[in-house]
Amino acid sequence: MDLESIIRRGPTLLGHAAAFAAALTLVGCGSSGGGSTQAGTNPPSSTQGQVVVALTDADGDFLSYIVDVESITLHRAAGGTVETLPATTRIDFSELTEFSEIFSAATLAPGDIDGGTIRLNYANAEISVERGGNIVAATAVDANGNALGVVDLEIRLDDREHLIVTAGRTAFLTIDFDLAASNDVDLSVTPVKVTARPYLVAEVQPVTEKELRVRGSLVDVDVGASTYDIRVRPWHKHDGDHGPFTVHTTPTTTFEIGDASYTGKPGLEALDKLPAGTLTVAFGVLDFQAHTFTAEAVQAGDSVGGDKFAAVHGNVVARTSDTLTLKGAIAVFRDRPARFRRTITVKVGPETGVSKAGYPNAVVDIGDVSVGQRVVALGQFTNPDVASIDALVLDATAGRVRMLATRLSGIVTELNPGQIDMRLRGIDHLGIDMFDFTGTGINADSDADPLDYEIATRTLSLSGLAVDKPARVLGFVAPFGEAPPDFAASTVIGYGALPAALGIGWGEEGTSAPFLTMGPSSLVLDLANPNIGMRHHLLVGMRVVDLLTLPASPSIVPTDRRGLYGIWENGEIKLFRSFSEFVTELGVRLGAGKKAHGLAAYGAYDDATNTLRATRVAVHVSSAD
Repeated sequence: MDLESIIRRGPTLLGHAAAFAAALTLVGCGSSGGGSTQAGTNPPSSTQGQVVVALTDADGDFLSYIVDVESITLHRAAGGTVETLPATTRIDFSELTEFSEIFSAATLAPGDIDGGTIRLNYANAEISVERGGNIVAATAVDANGNALGVVDLEIRLDDREHLIVTAGRTAFLTIDFDLAASNDVDLSVTPVKVTARPYLVAEVQPVTEKELRVRGSLVDVDVGASTYDIRVRPWHKHDGDHGPFTVHTTPTTTFEIGDASYTGKPGLEALDKLPAGTLTVAFGVLDFQAHTFTAEAVQAGDSVGGDKFAAVHGNVVARTSDTLTLKGAIAVFRDRPARFRRTITVKVGPETGVSKAGYPNAVVDIGDVSVGQRVVALGQFTNPDVASIDALVLDATAGRVRMLATRLSGIVTELNPGQIDMRLRGIDHLGIDMFDFTGTGINADSDADPLDYEIATRTLSLSGLAVDKPARVLGFVAPFGEAPPDFAASTVIGYGALPAALGIGWGEEGTSAPFLTMGPSSLVLDLANPNIGMRHHLLVGMRVVDLLTLPASPSIVPTDRRGLYGIWENGEIKLFRSFSEFVTELGVRLGAGKKAHGLAAYGAYDDATNTLRATRVAVHVSSAD
């Protein structure tokens, strides 16, 4: 993988962490439950408990990483197992970059959970990456080059952090499926080859917490308690029951129900008028201390794709009159599983309803939807059975378009009060080469220019930004035909606050000497190692650095906050909270003749000291033979 191709791919680098976070909410029922059981889906009583599984994913190589999750089985320290997943569920890990997803809810007996297994089935996987400005399919293989089928992944908890299930309480467990540490991507072959060595991290208290999404069918509403109950139906499933879950709301929770918007109690009252079984989606945060989930935004009924309307999730890459083109999008059908499509055409018109997420009182129409904007379009597919992954058409002329906050990544080229200019490298998950900005300006000469993209920042602080440094900006694209400015920012993130990801590999042969020095508080990579393969890059925001071009070898040091460090060997993972204990164990294995094949580290990078302060490090090792 050459540096030029990586830069062209924008946000789809060699692989940030793609975390398959299964946040398991557990409450114990009365019996001890020693044997293998299927978790129930009845609401928990004072002596029962609940398991809630959520999925999450950080920026990664993949535009889609869709596989079937067949089983999530937890193991009791005293013996016996419990299955928490009621049915095989198809999920796209790459879609979950901004939030975690509640996956299932089930009751468990009280006890001590020390781990478990997750079973994935790659037989019908839909994996795609960006190569040369195009979306291409990828094939997943194991370390021996064989096509992947059913894969069992071990969930192992730190010995000091078992999950204790207590009657009447909810406990949370996160399980991160790190796509970066788990997959090597070879763009030089067709189809693109993804070599998978699955790496899982399980935690009772996660190092990083994200916004959480929970989707499910409505059961009932308690306006007085400011809550409502659902039966979980994760991702974009069109049927099924993954167990009970309670959503808490506040006076500031926003509701979008059909074409109406509400805030606080009126929203709950409107929700209460909907029939049982209505689809709902809530975004909010988990409180690990109070063991509750509180929604910041709720959508219900006609506002949820897969209910009355089919839906498309993605970014507008081009617009011509009333035709929107979306790439790398998810198609949500009403009567079949969701599918990834390289290109989807969306037809809109004057009657298309438009809303703006986070701005319930905003007056917007279809003219506000322009190139780059991330959207959910609701309507009906005119050709749902079309075989081509580039020919699907959604008719939203009598439907709706929801504008979502959109993320820009690039390099700051100019700073002025109230405005910054950037050289864009990506919008959300897509490299900038995919976008056609024709028609975005008040005239042809004013069309948005990704090399000089003008962003209105109004009164936002720009203190963290610097010219020629990377930045991220969240907000909304200017209305079609009204640029400049090209974008209205709601949040700006400067270089020092951007997440960093370091990835390096030593090929199939591996190396017994990946570091110049190994100490209890630092690992220093050896960039002169002859076994370094195609992967040797650092990503800070959208700034891609070839490690081999650095003037000195970078250091990896522990974070000042909670960190988690792991070693993968032959399918088994050992996790450490202590960086020094991690380095000691890694040194023992390398000293015994083991070989390192790959390393992925995440945290904050200081270019002045050439140091990555890591919240997570994952290293793959194997025996010398």
